[in-house]
Amino acid sequence: MGEKEKIGTVFTYFSKIGVAGVRLTEGAMKVGDTISIEGHTTNITQTVESIQTDQGAVESAGQGEEVGIKVSGKVRNHDSVYLIAE
Repeated sequence: MGEKEKIGTVFTYFSKIGVAGVRLTEGAMKVGDTISIEGHTTNITQTVESIQTDQGAVESAGQGEEVGIKVSGKVRNHDSVYLIAE
C-alpha cells in the first residue's frame, strides 16, 4: 500500500443505499482512485467506482466539494477519508 493523504471527512451515511457523503476538505478524488475510510470502528479500503454531486455522476471532484460515494461497508460521521497513492 502506498502513501496516504487525507482528503476529506464523512458527513453523513445513507445505510439503505450504502452511500457516504464526503466533504472534500483537503484534496480531490476521481473514479478509479483507491481510498481508505478510517475512524474509531471503521477501516475500509476500496476503489472509488462512482462519484455523485448535486449535478449527478461526475468523474472527479475537488477540494471544497461535497460528494456521495458508494461504500463497501458502514461508515460514520467524522470518519476520515484518505487517498492512497499507487
